[in-house]
Amino acid sequence: MNIFRKIITQLETPREERPFGSGWLSGSLALLAAIAGLLIVLLRWFPETFSYPEIAFIQDSGVVTAFLRFTLLAGYTLSLVSLILSQRKSLGWAALAVSVIASLMATTQPQIATSTPQSVYFGLDYFIINVLIVGFLFVPLERFFPARPEQTVFRTEWREDMFYYLVSSMLVQVLGFLTLAPANYVNASVRLDEVRLYITQLPFFMQVVIIMMATDFVQYWVHRAFHTFPVLWRFHAVHHSTKKMDWLAGARMHIMEIAVLRGLTAVPMFTLGFKPEAIQAYLLVVYFYSSFIHANIGWKLGFIERFFVTPRFHHWHHGSDREAIDINYASHFPIYDWLFGTHHLPEDRWPDEYGVVGDDVPRGYWKQFIHPFLKPKPKDPAE
Repeated sequence: MNIFRKIITQLETPREERPFGSGWLSGSLALLAAIAGLLIVLLRWFPETFSYPEIAFIQDSGVVTAFLRFTLLAGYTLSLVSLILSQRKSLGWAALAVSVIASLMATTQPQIATSTPQSVYFGLDYFIINVLIVGFLFVPLERFFPARPEQTVFRTEWREDMFYYLVSSMLVQVLGFLTLAPANYVNASVRLDEVRLYITQLPFFMQVVIIMMATDFVQYWVHRAFHTFPVLWRFHAVHHSTKKMDWLAGARMHIMEIAVLRGLTAVPMFTLGFKPEAIQAYLLVVYFYSSFIHANIGWKLGFIERFFVTPRFHHWHHGSDREAIDINYASHFPIYDWLFGTHHLPEDRWPDEYGVVGDDVPRGYWKQFIHPFLKPKPKDPAE
């Protein structure tokens, strides 16, 4: 337990105590790579349980083996760099130990695994791909281009939000069913043959753009409803409860909100006849874009902010300042906020504080899970 606490403490080291060359970044990335390698080995041991069928082609192509070797090599290399540079060796030794364990496990495989698909599965590979790729991209970006330089990359509640990421990934089968349910109902109830024929013949790039515009339009109004109606806000308040924004903050969403939001925004995507490759391209963009707009990245993007949602635009949506309440609902295109009167983006300013006004959302996944179902506490008249 003391070793684990030392590792967490070093991960959460304040920025001023880990300048460039301190070995912190190499140690953090080494641990990320080592843990990812260990998870990949478990995925290879039990593919019928932990593999998401929609991306099973990745394992069949042999990419997983090459990726495992690259990941373990990165874990070894970065851990050694961290051990050389850092005065505090916890991250380096932990990453090296996990890399060795993963390597030893990779040389053997239990015979209980079977290629027969199961009716119930968990998306461990889905979690690995998302966290590893997105993490390796955004951890360095937040380290070198922070909007708030005083904020550590692994801030206080990062473990909580990583657990949210894990839950939503492992329950991908359940969420996938809930996501497709409204679209399946529309497909069975409404005749859209001519529209689908027209859209199918559009160029690939145009289909992706239309998907983004259509889903963002629906998402805008669903998102606005979650802010407007108190019963919905109690679910959405969980997402807003984070007090520091980074690439993991977008993962903090109540599972009921995920089901409603994905189910309704997916209706135009799965009912209008878009080609599967266009839908897959859109989903790939969404995964990266959600992390990007929540990230602690202080880029000044100038005129681009007029046309696309950026971190500064979305950070204002998460602000707890008075001027930041109920604004900036769009996820991709600010034009919807322009059209419907909710656009707010002060020149060269970021919100001062984040979180829920009143701070009435508890900490911890399970407390936040039951929070929307509990009766709200009456407000103090003196407030």
